[in-house]
Amino acid sequence: MKQAMAVFLFCMLFFLGNNLRAATLPDGCGDDHARFDVKTEKDAPAPAPPQAGKARIVFIGRIDAPGCLGCSVFSPRIGVDGSWVGATKGDSYFVLDVDPGVHHVCADWKSLSAAPGKNVGVATLTAEPGKVYFFEVKIMSAPEEVSGPPTVRTEWALDLKQLSDDKGWERMKNSALATATPR
Repeated sequence: MKQAMAVFLFCMLFFLGNNLRAATLPDGCGDDHARFDVKTEKDAPAPAPPQAGKARIVFIGRIDAPGCLGCSVFSPRIGVDGSWVGATKGDSYFVLDVDPGVHHVCADWKSLSAAPGKNVGVATLTAEPGKVYFFEVKIMSAPEEVSGPPTVRTEWALDLKQLSDDKGWERMKNSALATATPR
């Protein structure tokens, strides 16, 4: 009976925690209930240039978390201007053509390994027609004050940042192409 009550309380806390977190997603994200099935393709041909009059954003997922159990299937959702537009899985990328102007980018990672408050990243981009922009969504060690000494890491953090063109092209060439389908 005590075990059943403990399981029930754990499930309730998990459910309430996810609902509370859903209310705090930044505006650049999307509906917290959205999920994606992601397939990856190694050695895919390079993407065509952006559509005429559009800018291109390349989102690159990367794992930099040695020793992270379950992180090999790192699959963050990516949102732009309040809608989820795709996801990566492991070391992979996808491209999105956008209209010129200001865009709000969001990445979100649902995992029990994520450090509290460290599973969402946001950025702002002013896109120009014909240009390509690279964003890396990376899982890495959470700050030490969150998870303890480096040899005993139990929590990981999501990092979203814009990359230089050179670094972005290099990372994209060494990653699989991700295709995300909404569930």
